[in-house]
Amino acid sequence: MTYAIEGWFAIEADGVRLLGTRCAECGTVCFPPRRGLCPNPRCSGTDLETMALPRRGRVWSYTNACYPPPAPYVAAQPYVPVTLAAVELDEVGIVVLGQVKGLTVEELEVGMELELTSGPLADGPLVWMWGRAS
Repeated sequence: MTYAIEGWFAIEADGVRLLGTRCAECGTVCFPPRRGLCPNPRCSGTDLETMALPRRGRVWSYTNACYPPPAPYVAAQPYVPVTLAAVELDEVGIVVLGQVKGLTVEELEVGMELELTSGPLADGPLVWMWGRAS
């Protein structure tokens, strides 16, 4: 299986999980996972622990891309508009932007619950996507 971005998400028996890090000193959670210094400017912690992030969250904002991005992005031919949503993850409160699978902007609304899923990009690699919560 080829992932679009190695180390940012995993597909497990119970579903797709984003991988983030939590600072052992102050508890700041971030995505994508990082190494080195805590992203919190008031913390000098360097012990960042990898963690699985919550699979559900609520729509914070959304839009659609009605034109294909420039290279090196590989778009499907013919190009089909892509729906994108910024989702605030339950429990950790961070916002993660991703493609939405199976929903249009007409079907989305701020505050709507979505769940993490996955799907292939036009050139084949898997990426995380947001989908209707089950």
